[in-house]
Amino acid sequence: MSVCLFTVRNNSGAKVSGAVDAINEESAAQQLLSGGIYPTSIHRKKQESDEEGISFSLTRKKVTPEDLIILTRQLYSLTKAGVPLNKAIHGLTVTLRNRTLVEALVDVERNLNSGVTLSAAMSRHVEVFPRIYVSMLHVGENTGQLDQSLKHLIEHLELEKDTQRRIAAAFRYPMFVAIALIIAMVVLNLFVIPVFADLFEQFDSDLPVLTQVLIGTSSFFQHYWLLLLITAIVSGITFKYWINREIGRLQWDTLKLRVPLVGSIMLRAVLARFCRTFAMMLSAGVPLIQAVELSAGALGNAAIGERVRGMRRGIERGESLLQSIGGSSLFKPLVLQMIAVGEQTGQVDDMLNEVADYYNMEVDYDIRNLSSNIEPILIVVMAAMVGVLALGIFLPMWEMFGVVQN
Repeated sequence: MSVCLFTVRNNSGAKVSGAVDAINEESAAQQLLSGGIYPTSIHRKKQESDEEGISFSLTRKKVTPEDLIILTRQLYSLTKAGVPLNKAIHGLTVTLRNRTLVEALVDVERNLNSGVTLSAAMSRHVEVFPRIYVSMLHVGENTGQLDQSLKHLIEHLELEKDTQRRIAAAFRYPMFVAIALIIAMVVLNLFVIPVFADLFEQFDSDLPVLTQVLIGTSSFFQHYWLLLLITAIVSGITFKYWINREIGRLQWDTLKLRVPLVGSIMLRAVLARFCRTFAMMLSAGVPLIQAVELSAGALGNAAIGERVRGMRRGIERGESLLQSIGGSSLFKPLVLQMIAVGEQTGQVDDMLNEVADYYNMEVDYDIRNLSSNIEPILIVVMAAMVGVLALGIFLPMWEMFGVVQN
């Protein structure tokens, strides 16, 4: 909470200043307007602790999917029990531990007390509450079934969390091996190979080409390790900047889908997320075009999201849902047949859930086989590294032993 200074004009036209406690200028304006006060200017009062607050805000914890699940589950229980929304939100500000989420809920509670709806209050905190989350609450408010919308959100968030957990678990072993290989290469080049290089230099003999390559690589690491470190840091920052741009994110997400072995798993997981999200929006009564747009923004992959937005443009041209989905070239003929049946029977949302289950089963199968598919590649890479290192070190040693014996 901070102090916001405001200026108004009295009946005679003179400027009058005042102060109000609020989270930000927008919240202060809402408080004043609700009290019949129409400010001409509002700005936050600077305090000695501002720099400290800014430093803290840069490092404070983000709102995670787990935080949203806990919030939604507790809010569902409270609304189901008939607790008024403003009191329910106030209780959550006491029980929740994520500072960012609590600050957002404090502002939501203040807006609720001013007569603003829950979805409108949450829409002012896009960094905390995703658009799809707010849209589901908006539909629940309009249909008088807010508790059902919260229940759908709980199921959706938990399924998303479970899918992400399984995919992360599948990549944990390959990532561990890759990191171990990188560490081993650094240790060998900085500490092991230089010892043998000094030994070989004492004999002053011609070394095999492979040994010369190893020694040259090690020497480069020793003399330019700081340059390599700076290059890695700059590359990381540049990459982060690139993927934060719209074109960079689109190119990176497209590239990820083309990675052998794992690209197909990512694609199926994204398609399952789309079907599940789209079905949830349709079952809640969200208009078709809006449901497609919201689903596109919730996929976590800009490349697939752009093709889903192409489906929206097809629907706006008058195409059926089946035609627009088929035109995206994302789905198999089997899936298109299932959606066609859903359109004919008027149960598109149920059929989309079936499609999501189908893709989830394929993802589970691919994840179970991922380790067995990657292990041979890792074994070959490790064997090649060990072989090159062994030959590079032991070949000159064998030659030296031969010279000594002769």
